[in-house]
Amino acid sequence: MAERHGAGRPADGQSSGVDMRALDEAVEFTSGLIRIDTSNAGDGSCRERPAAEYAAERLAGAGLTPTLLERSPGRTNVVARIEGTDPAADALLVHGHLDVVPAEPADWQVHPFSGEVRDGVVWGRGAIDMKNMNAMMLAVVRRWARSGVRPRRDIVLAFTADEEASAEDGSGFLADRHPALFEGCTEGISESGAFTFHAGGGLQLYPVAAGERGTAWLKLTAHGRAGHGSKVNRENAVSRLAAAVTRIGAHEWPLRLTPTVRAALRELAALHGVDADTEAAGLDVDALLDSLGPAARLVEPTVRNSANPTMLAAGYKVNVIPGSAVAHVDGRVVPGGEAEFETTMDALTGPDVDWEYHHREVALQAPVDSPTFAAMRAAIERFDPEGRVVPYCMSGGTDAKQFSRLGITGYGFSPLKLPEGFDYQALFHGVDERVPVEGLHFGVRVLDHFLRTV
Repeated sequence: MAERHGAGRPADGQSSGVDMRALDEAVEFTSGLIRIDTSNAGDGSCRERPAAEYAAERLAGAGLTPTLLERSPGRTNVVARIEGTDPAADALLVHGHLDVVPAEPADWQVHPFSGEVRDGVVWGRGAIDMKNMNAMMLAVVRRWARSGVRPRRDIVLAFTADEEASAEDGSGFLADRHPALFEGCTEGISESGAFTFHAGGGLQLYPVAAGERGTAWLKLTAHGRAGHGSKVNRENAVSRLAAAVTRIGAHEWPLRLTPTVRAALRELAALHGVDADTEAAGLDVDALLDSLGPAARLVEPTVRNSANPTMLAAGYKVNVIPGSAVAHVDGRVVPGGEAEFETTMDALTGPDVDWEYHHREVALQAPVDSPTFAAMRAAIERFDPEGRVVPYCMSGGTDAKQFSRLGITGYGFSPLKLPEGFDYQALFHGVDERVPVEGLHFGVRVLDHFLRTV
């Protein structure tokens, strides 16, 4: 079939090898997956199985043999392997999660689980995070089946449950209980990278994730003396907790630059014509960030540890001083910053407040000088020669943390070409989540080229 013209057309005029059917299926599958409500509130009630069956059916239609796996009823994962042409090559994991965060329909312009395609845009929860990538994965492998294409490396496809909570029913379960399915995998790609970031002045960046801060979700418990609300009480648990939470929220964390972040600063500075020695001991990072304009947003959250109080719970009656009070804190830790984080939390909570990890996952780093990163850069620049690929570190985390237990190095690479003014990062977990149809078409072309050539 003829190539669809417009955004995402190969710069060299050659065919991308992707037919119209693959482009249409990426849109169809994004919409279809959105219509399957897989909201994960973190309480165990999510059921990814219908979405897993949707993916498995389409994999089977591509001649693959998908395996469905559950740790808990209805929390279904799908894994399939495509054999490559080079049996000596390391395998590549391509993974996406099937669950989404909840959405309140009254807040949206379009119902969040409609999957409606309106004015060239697919609307709904998961359009960005990350049913779009799942759909592109399916579209690419089905296109390969129709054309008889085989990649050089084995490709392991994984569609996971529970990423939006603990991943215990998803990638954690797969890594711990079914490692044989990922035999030979040394690298993986997934969400939150290779999207167009408009940095001003016509500069189009494509940040590819080569690192993640670690997850450190904390539970704080303040202890005190219960009593009547009308009495003097110097051991008030609520006051103690409030003081600790205030200290945590106000704390200024010191700079901690990792190799990935230094590489991001170096490349961004060069693109902005800023002379900066990112290896210098006296580097003024905040001043450098100020010189990078909008692009500073890609780096600023990852130059330090962070800890944000998010939940409070105490008491049961206004005139009763409770004996304990509880808070939760979302902590994120740069690679190598774990000891500093723990020491700091000990100091900030003080002697009357205990803290413990509610959920903890490792920080990650991936090399930016690897052949795989070079292949990602080449694939993006083939289809958008005006784009500039830069490495960055994610402020949050993905299933790559769990798969790292198997020795798999993870990158964030789910390509999308986005128009100026389209705030990709703001739509993660936000209202009116949506993705342009042309962005999906570009992503299919880039993903197809990358997976065939890496």
